[in-house]
Amino acid sequence: MADTTATSSGGTAVEKLTSYVKTQKGFILLAEIVLSLIVLICYAASNYGGYTAVAIVEMVFAIIFFVVFMMELDKQFQVLNWVWSDLFRAAVGAILYLITSLICVIRGSGDGALIAGGVFGLIAGLVFAYDTYTIFQQIKSTRQHSAAPTDDRV
Repeated sequence: MADTTATSSGGTAVEKLTSYVKTQKGFILLAEIVLSLIVLICYAASNYGGYTAVAIVEMVFAIIFFVVFMMELDKQFQVLNWVWSDLFRAAVGAILYLITSLICVIRGSGDGALIAGGVFGLIAGLVFAYDTYTIFQQIKSTRQHSAAPTDDRV
C-alpha cells in the first residue's frame, strides 16, 4: 500500500538515493555501475569493440538492482527472490569480467584502450566478486537452522 503522507516532489527520490549510496550495498552497486561504464568506454574506444556486451549487460543489471533496492521494491514484489537473484547476478558478473578482462589484457598489445579496459575490467571483476561474497555472507547469516526434535522415547 502506498504511503499517502509522502510528498510527491523529486526530493524524496534524491533523499533515497543519497541515503542508499551511504550503505555498503548501495556503494558496491554504485561502484559496479561506474566501473562498468568505464570499461564500456574503454572497450568502445579500442580496435576490438566486441567485448562491450559484457560491460553493457552487467551495467544494466547493476542499475536495475540499484533502483530496486534503493526504492525498496524488493519488499513489494516478492514474486522473485531478490537476494538470490542478486547473488547470481554478481557471481556471473565476476566470472564474465575476469575472463574477458584477462583475454583483453593478454591480446591487447598495441591497443592501449583494450588494455585499459581489461585492467578496469579486472578491478570490476574483483568488485563483483566482493559483492558475491557479501551477499553470500548475508544469506548465510539469515538462514535459520532448526534442530530436529530428538525424542528418546519409543
